[in-house]
Amino acid sequence: MEMIWYSELKGEKDGASDSEAKVDSGVPEVPVPADDTPVVLNKALSGLSSRWKNWWIRGILTLAMISFFFLIIYLGPMVLMMIVLIVQIKCFQEIITIGYNVYHSYHLPWFRTLSWYFLLCVNYFFYGETVTDYFFTLVQREEPLRILSKYHRFISFALYLTGFCMFVLSLVKKHYRLQFYMFGWTHVTLLIVVTQSHLIIHNLFEGMIWFIVPISCVICNDIMAYMFGFFFGRTPLIKLSPKKTWEGFIGGLFSTIVFGIMFSYLMAGYRYFVCPVEFNNDSNRFQVDCEPSELFQLQDYILPGVLQSFTGWSTVRLYPFQIHSIALSSFASIVGPFGGFFASGFKRAFKIKDFANTIPGHGGIMDRFDCQYLMATFVNVYIASFIRGPNPSKVIQQLLALRVDQQLHIFNSLKAHLTEKGLLPALEGAAA
Repeated sequence: MEMIWYSELKGEKDGASDSEAKVDSGVPEVPVPADDTPVVLNKALSGLSSRWKNWWIRGILTLAMISFFFLIIYLGPMVLMMIVLIVQIKCFQEIITIGYNVYHSYHLPWFRTLSWYFLLCVNYFFYGETVTDYFFTLVQREEPLRILSKYHRFISFALYLTGFCMFVLSLVKKHYRLQFYMFGWTHVTLLIVVTQSHLIIHNLFEGMIWFIVPISCVICNDIMAYMFGFFFGRTPLIKLSPKKTWEGFIGGLFSTIVFGIMFSYLMAGYRYFVCPVEFNNDSNRFQVDCEPSELFQLQDYILPGVLQSFTGWSTVRLYPFQIHSIALSSFASIVGPFGGFFASGFKRAFKIKDFANTIPGHGGIMDRFDCQYLMATFVNVYIASFIRGPNPSKVIQQLLALRVDQQLHIFNSLKAHLTEKGLLPALEGAAA
């Protein structure tokens, strides 16, 4: 979002000379959203200073959002997935609207239409991949779904190619550079928003605990950093966000780690949260019932000598997931805020306070999820690197999709391999 781009584009629009275009290096102005704080809150808090008024507005709306979060958790994984999709669409709309508000005077053809079309294409690709991966048996059972699954990537490519051709046909003389700039704007937004949403859903399928705990850690860090900064903040943390302080950053870090350990202990004891979300082909419904893995079974850990002398305990019983929660909490507290700093830099580039005014005292949906998207990527990479192993059920699903002769070939190869290892005779002898 280089400012020289805007000055050059302004010169192109007005027909100004190159020298005139270079003089104007102003930042595009974006309309400031109106205050949509509920009238009831404004009246109730009218006697307070702006600082404390903002404190109470943020606090009340935070409690409302946390209550809503617990409600959708109670409603189950399907509702969670729908909420993720709705949040994704709203975040995309907020970012695209900023670009539209800045450059709407250029009357670019099809800008909004193409932006939403590309969102549809990318969602079709990602969600199609997810459906094929997690609902394989259902897909193979229904002829239309089997055809769509077989040619899914080709259909996705054809849809994207159609949008690409529409963009080329929409190019207008004197606006080429701006149109390519907005084309890139749309695609970067898709990369940030849609890709991360897809990863959130994959995390959810690993078990709702991988969805709930990371999100809760980010929320906890946001709340505690704000509270420590509000009461004790003295030392500025980063110029991009002047209200952030070192006191808030450090207080949020320790608070989030403690919260992550305790909250993980609470959730790890329930199958509903720890079991992978799977589709039951008999009942045609999602199920979250399984025998919990070792990750969610209490184990004894020997404490280091320093902690033994300090606490008087030699061992402590923990779920292994609690150890992993320290990594999740640390990332949410140390690296996660950089998602917010990145968003602050973006907003400063366009002289706006918030992405939108959807949530009074908090800004837009994107203002609440800037750190969440970064966290989702980390969790997905963390699971793939340190947690997830081979999945026998998915291997069986792939085998069932093969022809009978291919299945027999794999069966004979596996039988020969097990016989060579000396495992098959032992199994046969045990069966006898």
